[in-house]
Amino acid sequence: MSYILSLDQGTTSSRAILFNHAGAIVAVAQQEFKQIYPKPGWVEHDPMEILTSQMSCAVQALVRAGIEPHDVAALGITNQRETVIVWDRETGKPVYNAIVWQDRRGAGHCEQLVKDGAEPSVREKTGLVLDPYFSATKVTWILDNVAGVRERAEAGKLAMGTVDSWLIWNLTNGEGKQPIHVTDQTNASRTLLYNIVKGEWDEEMLRMFRIPASMLPEVRWSSERIAEVNTSLGLGGIVIGGIAGDQQAALFGQLCFRAGEAKNTYGTGCFLLQNIGTGFLQSKNRLITTLAASADRRLEYALEGSIFIGGAVVQWLRDNLKLIHSSAEVELLAASVPDTDGVVFVPAFVGLGAPHWDPHASGLLIGLTRNTQPGHIARAALESIAFQVADALEAMQQDSVAGTGTKLPALRVDGGAAVNDLMMQFQADLLGVPVLRPKVTETTALGAAYLAGLATGFWSGESELRAQRTDDVRFEPGMGSGMDSGKVAERRGRWKEAVGRSRRWNG
Repeated sequence: MSYILSLDQGTTSSRAILFNHAGAIVAVAQQEFKQIYPKPGWVEHDPMEILTSQMSCAVQALVRAGIEPHDVAALGITNQRETVIVWDRETGKPVYNAIVWQDRRGAGHCEQLVKDGAEPSVREKTGLVLDPYFSATKVTWILDNVAGVRERAEAGKLAMGTVDSWLIWNLTNGEGKQPIHVTDQTNASRTLLYNIVKGEWDEEMLRMFRIPASMLPEVRWSSERIAEVNTSLGLGGIVIGGIAGDQQAALFGQLCFRAGEAKNTYGTGCFLLQNIGTGFLQSKNRLITTLAASADRRLEYALEGSIFIGGAVVQWLRDNLKLIHSSAEVELLAASVPDTDGVVFVPAFVGLGAPHWDPHASGLLIGLTRNTQPGHIARAALESIAFQVADALEAMQQDSVAGTGTKLPALRVDGGAAVNDLMMQFQADLLGVPVLRPKVTETTALGAAYLAGLATGFWSGESELRAQRTDDVRFEPGMGSGMDSGKVAERRGRWKEAVGRSRRWNG
């Protein structure tokens, strides 16, 4: 068995990637699925479309590589994290659409809990802030607003889970066997229901959000033999050996095993994570503390800055403004002008994440003149991604230096937008530290593969993984960009002023 298969279930598409023993990509299949917006601020997915698109991609990847399931040593699963699904234990059918991590319908619920003084306890136990980004308020909304659901849940007839749980339930729901209802430590830590200090579901949090404990999955380690696939979905017999939320999988895939090492993933959103070791550290700068994926079966932690709109701003330029025909065209358009000519773009389409946590902030595009060209807007859109990362990293460094004494030596990057050289150079200029891009930028899927491969003996250990890493592309601050420290400071000042305006817009 010479391959590891990763199921990479994302926010806008499902993918399957097949890796060989050298960690190189052998085959890829990807399929976009429908985004559902029932009301402003609401974002949903069809759970059945998530499942069918993901399984279709998995089978396509095997076909493209010309292999059979018995050639696959293990299966790793990584997923959009806080997105939650509730389904019937007997029929396996969802009771409502998946409510996506971007959804803001729980904002009022969170604000009331903050007013009631609940947030200190929430932060001490879960490492999170009270924000509708996380899963708990989404589950509460389903229980309270879908007819008959709360009664069925309290009778033990319903299950809930993040997307990993949904996929594994369906992958193991065959041959007359009882399907497996599990998640891993990293996904559990995103629900507002899991005590990441003790490593267990928390009774106080369940009472706070009025969620029956019977709905919860069993929590397993991220690198562990879970079960064999036993359905007729084309993957029968493959061992499920790795599970991790997408950002923790990327941290692992970037080999950030030591305290102080950090990565940023440029996907639909941007997610900045820094390994802080085995000690729980509560942020003083409105970041969150989350569980990192561990191959050593111990609680390990990371600080995280979650940015809601990253690469999605490029999709917005493509789909809403029609400035480009494909996302790949944005770099060329942005490079058609030397700078933004004073245009500043704050893409707070679903509020602002870390370190602001403002669900009411609005998108803002300012500095327009008669001379403004599409290239200026495209460049401002790319810079907005880098500015948001810089804001989160500034807060992260204040926390980590105070808590662990560790300064960031470099930022590892991955994800779709990381291939954009123009943006990576601007990111290095803003941060003042090198930006390192690996040869394989699909580190989310690679991390899930590593976790599955380590659990099944496909790879011997972390040292073997490090030995496989090839030379990174390195972006040094000021490397041919003409961005001196004074210009960087001026542009950051304009950005922060614009962020302040976006936060006051609805105030």
